[in-house]
Formats: sequence, C-alpha cells, structure tokens
Amino acid sequence: METVDVKKELKHLYHASAKEVVQVDVPAMNFLMVDGEGDPNTSHSYAEAIEALFTVSYTVKFMLKKGELAIDYGVMPLEGLWWADDMTTFSSDDKSNWKWTAMIMQPSFVTAELIESALAEVKKKKNPAAISKVRFASWQEGECVQIMHIGPFSEEGPTIEKLHHFIEASNWRRAGKHHEIYLSDIRKADPKNWKTIIRQPME
Repeated sequence: METVDVKKELKHLYHASAKEVVQVDVPAMNFLMVDGEGDPNTSHSYAEAIEALFTVSYTVKFMLKKGELAIDYGVMPLEGLWWADDMTTFSSDDKSNWKWTAMIMQPSFVTAELIESALAEVKKKKNPAAISKVRFASWQEGECVQIMHIGPFSEEGPTIEKLHHFIEASNWRRAGKHHEIYLSDIRKADPKNWKTIIRQPME
C-alpha cells in the first residue's frame, strides 16, 4: 500500500511562520465545501457543515485505502472562507451577518466519481444533516500572504492586522475572502496552543 503525506507535499501552504508574513502562490486545488451564513459559534448549520465534511472526507479516505489504488493518506484540516456582503460591517463584534464556506482539501487523486460514491454511502449509512449541501469544487487563490496565529480565535486581531499592513506596505491590496486553516483539534487542545494559518489573497 502506498502512503502519501499530502500535508508534507504542500508544506508551503499548510505550514506557516508565527513570526513573519510570507507570500505564497496558491494553485487551484479541489475541495469538499459547504456554504452558509451566521455566527459560527451559535449556528447549528456551521456545526452540521463540519460534521458532513469530515464524514465524507473519511469515507473517501477509506474507499481509496480499500480500493484498487490502495492509497493511504491523512485527511486534510478544516478550512474556512469568511466574508460579509458589506465588508465594512465585517467585525468579530457581530458575526450574525458573516457568510462562510467550510471546506476540506482533497488530494489530486480523489476524483469526482469517488466523491459521488462517498456521498451516496454517507447518505445511506449516516445521512448527516448537511449532506445535501456538500459540493466538490476547485478553488484557486493565486497570490496571497499568510501567517500562523497561535492562540484562541478571539485574539486573532493583531495577527490579521500584521497581514494587512504587509499587503499595504508592499503596494498590493486585499482581494478575495479572508481564509483560515485550522491545524488544531479544538476539542482537545488548550486554546492558548491552537494553531491557525491566516491567509489573505491580494492583487
């Protein structure tokens, strides 16, 4: 059986310095995605989206492990795109108007056909609430800057400001959606040790 370390192969995208902002070119990659809106801390739909995404992702993983390709790999971390229709109102003080896409990257050897099979199996066996909202799509960000935030989500402000200042000082401007990659299992890790890559596309 072949074992693939996808996170290691894409280390420049799934690891970041907590001390300095780094510029990266993010190519098109395939994701399982669920779109929604509202405060992620109180929204049932956000929790349901995460449940559906991980259930399908692990189903795909085990299908590949048992199938003809016999490939084993680690499921990639949860990621989130965050925005508001009016970005002047996008504030952590009021998350009720936030819109989001929760997503998990799928390795290049995962096909649309395999996703369809996994979705069918999950519907049959577990049928999580958000399964009908799961979609498989390509996402490309291009030129971005990123940095690692260590600590609770509520303390991200200064880290995000550092990203924005870097973009302005480089004579670029922000483009696209605020992007976070969650590297820690928040159910188990101490909030002061949570690791989150914060990424911002620019142009």
